[in-house]
Amino acid sequence: MRKIAILTGICLVVAACDSHDPILPGVRSDIFTSNDLNILNTSVPNVSDNAVIENDAECPYTQKPDNTIWDDTRKIFSGFATNNYVAGDKKPVCNGNFVYAGLSTGELVKVNGKTRQMAWIADVYRASNMMGGASVVDIIAAPKIYKNYVYVGGLGDAFCKISDATGRAAWCIDIGVEKNFILTDAAIYVLDTDNNLNAIRMQDGAIYWRTAIKKSRTPKYKDKIIKVGSEKIDAETGKILE
Repeated sequence: MRKIAILTGICLVVAACDSHDPILPGVRSDIFTSNDLNILNTSVPNVSDNAVIENDAECPYTQKPDNTIWDDTRKIFSGFATNNYVAGDKKPVCNGNFVYAGLSTGELVKVNGKTRQMAWIADVYRASNMMGGASVVDIIAAPKIYKNYVYVGGLGDAFCKISDATGRAAWCIDIGVEKNFILTDAAIYVLDTDNNLNAIRMQDGAIYWRTAIKKSRTPKYKDKIIKVGSEKIDAETGKILE
Protein backbone atom coordinates (compact mmCIF):
# COMPACT_ATOMS: atom_id res chain seq x y z
CA MET A 1 0.00 0.00 0.00
CA ARG A 2 1.32 3.38 -0.95
CA LYS A 3 2.12 5.77 1.81
CA ILE A 4 -0.30 8.70 1.53
CA ALA A 5 0.47 12.01 3.15
CA ILE A 6 -2.60 13.95 4.27
CA LEU A 7 -2.61 17.71 3.97
CA THR A 8 -4.92 19.58 6.32
CA GLY A 9 -7.10 22.60 5.74
CA ILE A 10 -7.75 21.92 2.05
CA CYS A 11 -11.42 20.89 2.20
CA LEU A 12 -12.55 24.46 2.65
CA VAL A 13 -10.79 25.39 -0.57
CA VAL A 14 -12.20 22.57 -2.66
CA ALA A 15 -15.76 23.34 -1.54
CA ALA A 16 -15.98 25.88 -4.36
CA CYS A 17 -15.12 23.31 -7.06
CA ASP A 18 -17.47 22.40 -9.88
CA SER A 19 -19.91 19.60 -9.00
CA HIS A 20 -18.39 17.44 -11.72
CA ASP A 21 -14.95 17.77 -10.24
CA PRO A 22 -14.68 17.88 -6.42
CA ILE A 23 -10.89 18.10 -6.41
CA LEU A 24 -9.99 20.82 -8.92
CA PRO A 25 -11.79 24.08 -9.76
CA GLY A 26 -13.62 24.30 -13.08
CA VAL A 27 -15.03 21.81 -15.56
CA ARG A 28 -12.60 19.20 -16.88
CA SER A 29 -12.81 17.43 -20.23
CA ASP A 30 -11.86 13.78 -20.70
CA ILE A 31 -8.47 13.32 -22.38
CA PHE A 32 -9.38 9.87 -23.75
CA THR A 33 -11.05 9.16 -27.05
CA SER A 34 -11.51 5.57 -25.82
CA ASN A 35 -10.84 3.68 -22.61
CA ASP A 36 -10.06 0.52 -24.57
CA LEU A 37 -6.38 -0.35 -24.92
CA ASN A 38 -5.25 -1.23 -28.43
CA ILE A 39 -3.07 -4.27 -27.79
CA LEU A 40 -1.47 -5.51 -31.00
CA ASN A 41 0.20 -8.66 -29.61
CA THR A 42 3.11 -8.25 -31.97
CA SER A 43 6.86 -7.63 -31.84
CA VAL A 44 8.42 -4.17 -31.73
CA PRO A 45 9.90 -3.38 -35.17
CA ASN A 46 13.47 -2.06 -35.42
CA VAL A 47 14.02 -2.43 -31.70
CA SER A 48 16.66 -0.07 -30.29
CA ASP A 49 19.94 -1.25 -28.82
CA ASN A 50 19.71 1.17 -25.93
CA ALA A 51 17.46 3.83 -24.42
CA VAL A 52 17.45 7.42 -25.60
CA ILE A 53 20.06 9.48 -23.77
CA GLU A 54 18.14 11.81 -21.50
CA ASN A 55 18.88 15.48 -20.98
CA ASP A 56 21.54 15.58 -18.28
CA ALA A 57 21.39 19.36 -17.93
CA GLU A 58 21.20 20.50 -14.33
CA CYS A 59 17.72 21.46 -13.21
CA PRO A 60 18.23 23.79 -10.22
CA TYR A 61 14.62 23.80 -9.05
CA THR A 62 12.82 22.11 -6.17
CA GLN A 63 9.22 20.98 -5.84
CA LYS A 64 7.17 21.01 -2.66
CA PRO A 65 4.25 18.71 -1.75
CA ASP A 66 1.86 21.68 -1.98
CA ASN A 67 2.55 21.88 -5.75
CA THR A 68 4.87 24.85 -5.60
CA ILE A 69 8.14 25.06 -7.55
CA TRP A 70 11.07 27.05 -6.20
CA ASP A 71 14.31 28.53 -7.51
CA ASP A 72 16.30 28.80 -4.28
CA THR A 73 14.17 31.20 -2.19
CA ARG A 74 12.01 32.43 -5.08
CA LYS A 75 8.72 30.75 -5.92
CA ILE A 76 8.30 30.37 -9.69
CA PHE A 77 5.00 28.46 -9.68
CA SER A 78 2.12 27.89 -7.28
CA GLY A 79 -0.38 25.14 -8.08
CA PHE A 80 -3.59 23.99 -6.42
CA ALA A 81 -2.83 21.77 -3.41
CA THR A 82 -4.84 18.58 -2.91
CA ASN A 83 -5.44 16.63 0.27
CA ASN A 84 -3.80 13.46 -1.10
CA TYR A 85 -0.34 12.89 -2.51
CA VAL A 86 2.33 10.21 -2.48
CA ALA A 87 5.09 10.92 0.00
CA GLY A 88 8.61 11.27 -1.40
CA ASP A 89 10.86 13.70 -3.20
CA LYS A 90 9.91 14.74 -6.72
CA LYS A 91 12.38 16.54 -8.95
CA PRO A 92 11.31 18.84 -11.81
CA VAL A 93 12.80 18.31 -15.29
CA CYS A 94 14.41 21.14 -17.27
CA ASN A 95 14.67 21.79 -21.01
CA GLY A 96 16.20 25.13 -21.98
CA ASN A 97 14.56 27.87 -19.90
CA PHE A 98 11.53 25.72 -19.13
CA VAL A 99 10.70 23.62 -16.09
CA TYR A 100 8.33 20.63 -16.24
CA ALA A 101 6.72 19.22 -13.10
CA GLY A 102 4.06 16.60 -12.39
CA LEU A 103 1.60 17.72 -9.72
CA SER A 104 -0.51 15.85 -7.17
CA THR A 105 -3.54 17.22 -9.03
CA GLY A 106 -2.70 14.87 -11.91
CA GLU A 107 -1.47 17.72 -14.08
CA LEU A 108 1.79 18.39 -15.88
CA VAL A 109 2.90 22.01 -15.88
CA LYS A 110 5.45 23.78 -18.10
CA VAL A 111 6.82 27.01 -16.64
CA ASN A 112 9.48 29.46 -17.81
CA GLY A 113 11.95 29.40 -14.94
CA LYS A 114 13.30 32.85 -15.74
CA THR A 115 10.07 34.81 -16.24
CA ARG A 116 7.84 32.59 -14.04
CA GLN A 117 5.24 32.58 -16.82
CA MET A 118 3.24 29.38 -17.26
CA ALA A 119 3.42 28.04 -20.83
CA TRP A 120 0.67 25.44 -20.33
CA ILE A 121 -0.84 22.95 -17.94
CA ALA A 122 -2.07 19.53 -19.12
CA ASP A 123 -4.41 17.00 -17.50
CA VAL A 124 -2.93 13.52 -17.05
CA TYR A 125 -5.68 11.45 -15.45
CA ARG A 126 -8.88 9.56 -16.21
CA ALA A 127 -11.83 11.86 -15.50
CA SER A 128 -13.67 9.30 -13.37
CA ASN A 129 -10.71 9.22 -10.97
CA MET A 130 -11.51 12.77 -9.89
CA MET A 131 -14.94 11.88 -8.50
CA GLY A 132 -13.71 10.46 -5.20
CA GLY A 133 -12.48 12.71 -2.43
CA ALA A 134 -9.74 10.19 -1.55
CA SER A 135 -8.52 9.80 -5.15
CA VAL A 136 -4.76 9.87 -5.67
CA VAL A 137 -3.81 11.13 -9.14
CA ASP A 138 -0.26 12.18 -8.32
CA ILE A 139 2.41 12.20 -11.04
CA ILE A 140 5.51 10.57 -9.57
CA ALA A 141 7.50 9.30 -12.58
CA ALA A 142 9.66 11.98 -14.17
CA PRO A 143 8.36 13.27 -17.53
CA LYS A 144 10.57 12.83 -20.58
CA ILE A 145 10.99 15.34 -23.43
CA TYR A 146 11.80 13.93 -26.86
CA LYS A 147 11.40 15.29 -30.40
CA ASN A 148 8.91 18.08 -29.63
CA TYR A 149 6.78 15.94 -27.30
CA VAL A 150 6.59 15.30 -23.57
CA TYR A 151 5.80 11.79 -22.35
CA VAL A 152 4.24 11.51 -18.90
CA GLY A 153 2.13 9.17 -16.79
CA GLY A 154 0.60 9.20 -13.33
CA LEU A 155 -1.54 7.43 -10.76
CA GLY A 156 -4.71 8.84 -12.36
CA ASP A 157 -4.64 5.95 -14.85
CA ALA A 158 -3.21 7.88 -17.77
CA PHE A 159 -0.03 7.79 -19.84
CA CYS A 160 0.14 10.58 -22.42
CA LYS A 161 2.10 12.01 -25.32
CA ILE A 162 1.80 15.80 -25.08
CA SER A 163 2.86 18.51 -27.54
CA ASP A 164 5.72 20.49 -26.03
CA ALA A 165 4.56 23.56 -27.97
CA THR A 166 0.87 23.58 -27.02
CA GLY A 167 0.35 21.25 -24.06
CA ARG A 168 -2.32 19.34 -25.98
CA ALA A 169 -2.37 15.56 -25.81
CA ALA A 170 -1.55 13.73 -29.05
CA TRP A 171 -2.88 10.61 -27.30
CA CYS A 172 -3.45 9.16 -23.85
CA ILE A 173 -3.92 5.54 -22.86
CA ASP A 174 -5.66 4.17 -19.80
CA ILE A 175 -2.83 2.79 -17.64
CA GLY A 176 -1.58 3.94 -14.25
CA VAL A 177 2.12 4.77 -13.90
CA GLU A 178 4.27 5.01 -10.79
CA LYS A 179 7.78 3.92 -11.82
CA ASN A 180 10.06 5.80 -14.20
CA PHE A 181 9.68 4.50 -17.73
CA ILE A 182 12.06 3.83 -20.63
CA LEU A 183 12.11 5.84 -23.84
CA THR A 184 13.72 4.41 -26.99
CA ASP A 185 13.56 5.31 -30.68
CA ALA A 186 11.41 2.22 -31.33
CA ALA A 187 9.00 2.17 -28.37
CA ILE A 188 8.25 3.38 -24.85
CA TYR A 189 8.46 0.72 -22.17
CA VAL A 190 6.14 1.43 -19.25
CA LEU A 191 5.53 -0.67 -16.15
CA ASP A 192 1.94 0.03 -15.12
CA THR A 193 0.43 -0.08 -11.63
CA ASP A 194 -1.05 -3.52 -12.39
CA ASN A 195 2.52 -4.85 -12.86
CA ASN A 196 2.26 -5.19 -16.64
CA LEU A 197 5.24 -4.13 -18.72
CA ASN A 198 3.90 -2.39 -21.85
CA ALA A 199 5.77 -1.72 -25.10
CA ILE A 200 3.97 1.36 -26.45
CA ARG A 201 4.07 2.65 -30.02
CA MET A 202 5.02 6.33 -30.09
CA GLN A 203 2.81 7.31 -33.03
CA ASP A 204 -0.57 6.46 -31.53
CA GLY A 205 -0.24 4.79 -28.12
CA ALA A 206 -0.99 1.30 -29.40
CA ILE A 207 0.63 -1.44 -27.31
CA TYR A 208 2.85 -3.83 -29.22
CA TRP A 209 2.90 -6.32 -26.34
CA ARG A 210 2.39 -6.47 -22.60
CA THR A 211 3.97 -8.89 -20.15
CA ALA A 212 3.05 -9.55 -16.52
CA ILE A 213 5.89 -8.85 -14.08
CA LYS A 214 6.26 -10.47 -10.65
CA LYS A 215 7.40 -7.43 -8.68
CA SER A 216 7.13 -3.70 -9.25
CA ARG A 217 10.62 -2.32 -9.83
CA THR A 218 11.95 0.52 -11.96
CA PRO A 219 12.75 -0.93 -15.42
CA LYS A 220 16.28 -0.74 -16.83
CA TYR A 221 17.26 -1.06 -20.50
CA LYS A 222 20.46 -2.27 -22.17
CA ASP A 223 21.30 -4.19 -25.35
CA LYS A 224 17.61 -4.80 -26.26
CA ILE A 225 16.97 -6.32 -22.84
CA ILE A 226 14.66 -4.85 -20.19
CA LYS A 227 15.43 -5.72 -16.59
CA VAL A 228 12.74 -5.37 -13.93
CA GLY A 229 14.18 -6.53 -10.62
CA SER A 230 15.57 -10.00 -11.28
CA GLU A 231 13.44 -10.58 -14.39
CA LYS A 232 14.79 -10.04 -17.91
CA ILE A 233 12.48 -9.35 -20.84
CA ASP A 234 13.21 -9.33 -24.57
CA ALA A 235 12.48 -5.75 -25.73
CA GLU A 236 11.37 -6.97 -29.17
CA THR A 237 8.97 -9.76 -28.25
CA GLY A 238 8.13 -9.17 -24.58
CA LYS A 239 9.12 -12.73 -23.72
CA ILE A 240 10.65 -13.35 -20.30
CA LEU A 241 14.19 -14.69 -20.69
CA GLU A 242 15.64 -17.50 -18.64
